[in-house]
Amino acid sequence: MSSPGSRAVGPPPDPGLLSLYDSALPEVYGYLLARCGRRALAEDLTAETFLAAVRAERDGGGPTTVAWLIGTARHKLVDHWRRLEREERGLRLLEGGTDAADDPWDDELDALRAQQVLEQLSPAHRAALTLRYLDDLPVPRVAALLDRTLHATEALLVRARAAFRRQYESTEQPGGAP
Repeated sequence: MSSPGSRAVGPPPDPGLLSLYDSALPEVYGYLLARCGRRALAEDLTAETFLAAVRAERDGGGPTTVAWLIGTARHKLVDHWRRLEREERGLRLLEGGTDAADDPWDDELDALRAQQVLEQLSPAHRAALTLRYLDDLPVPRVAALLDRTLHATEALLVRARAAFRRQYESTEQPGGAP
């Protein structure tokens, strides 16, 4: 018989996982926040990342490194962008909208303004640009993460760069100059 106030909740958490959580939380959250720019979303994705770590640990193949957690966080962010893109694609089909552009990428951009512009892009464009330019991944790796062919990813990057440039040039720079 259990004493009053005690609960049967399963085995205690693995101290190694708790230690990894303590040390990796700022890195995982910072990684996600820098890429999505929204605190609530970064918090949600961080929670999903650590939940995946707990599940992996329980299944015997748990994380042992911050790199594993960052990789999982990247996948969670890409999954989020995919969901948003599917929703927006459905809405565009209903409205009859299309994407069209063919403009090169600027070499140097103001980081704050660039982050604001990224937040205004479609999830697919944001994902492609973030993985390619912020994470510095090669196009074949971006294609694999986005579950697209190489040629489809290259076309997506062309459209994403053009959309970014249009939005960047149409927004006001900090300080009041257009």
